[in-house]
Amino acid sequence: MQARRAVAVVAGLVLAAACSIAHAQGWPAKPIRLIVPFPPGGGTDVVSRTLAERLGPLLKTTVVVDNRPGAGGNLGLDLAAKAPPDGYTIAMGQTSNLAINPTLYSSLPFSPGKDFAPIALIAAQPLVLVVANNAPWKTLADIVAAGRSKPDLTMASAGNGTVGHLAGEMFARRAGIAFVHVPYKGAAPALTDLMGGQVAVFFASAGAVMGQIEGGRVRAIAVTSGHRMKKLPNVPTIAESGYAGFEATDWKGLVAPAGTPAAIVKELNAAVVKALGTPEVVERLATEGSEAIGGTPERFGQFIRDEGAKWSEIVKQTGAKVD
Repeated sequence: MQARRAVAVVAGLVLAAACSIAHAQGWPAKPIRLIVPFPPGGGTDVVSRTLAERLGPLLKTTVVVDNRPGAGGNLGLDLAAKAPPDGYTIAMGQTSNLAINPTLYSSLPFSPGKDFAPIALIAAQPLVLVVANNAPWKTLADIVAAGRSKPDLTMASAGNGTVGHLAGEMFARRAGIAFVHVPYKGAAPALTDLMGGQVAVFFASAGAVMGQIEGGRVRAIAVTSGHRMKKLPNVPTIAESGYAGFEATDWKGLVAPAGTPAAIVKELNAAVVKALGTPEVVERLATEGSEAIGGTPERFGQFIRDEGAKWSEIVKQTGAKVD
């Protein structure tokens, strides 16, 4: 009896694998929709369109970008989670909606761990701690000293619960200081007030401030990545400035609805990795401060779990909440 059951189980697995392969062999037979859960023109949109341009020819189809902004990226990810798992809908997740929002929001309509099949980690960019060009602080130590002597030192963010907000709070805890958090509706108004002297510091995404740094309108103090940025080789990391192990990045990764055939996920991953290895994509991402990554679906799945645990703890420590 046990032998028959074993044979039946093996036969079932073989049949499932065969069906998955057969499904993949006829795929893709139509355009693939790439849901981007943020507005056109933003960092996630730029990365998504850059990737889509390369994926189409590699997969011998068209990859259509579908912007579905709202609720901190949750709206678009929920749409993707509920799409048919047939390989024709994929989505660009990132730090906020796959790692931060599950704790930040009191409830989510989807579960990053259960409702998605990871495809690949696409790219990551650090945050840059910037101050106005006429500010008195030149180093991270200067800012820490100011925070200890001036308990009302203000910190801008692109919004409550964003990567910049939480990274700033994480640094403040490590440094033994406290910032007065001033959330804005995006990076642009935060930068305007920073340059105007209304706020003291800003943990901004690299892409959002690179132009102002190069134009001499703001001063870069430190970056939050584990290594220095190629675009800012003279700007130290927070980790090398006395806070070993500190790292916070704004990353982006491709996911599909859970249940998407493994063979299709494998094909998508292979195409993504190939696209990320092309000089055109590497250069395009580098211009906005991002580093192409790639890797296997399994590696990305573990990365999402690790990042979720890290940011969950930070959200709890800061008490940040969005409902």
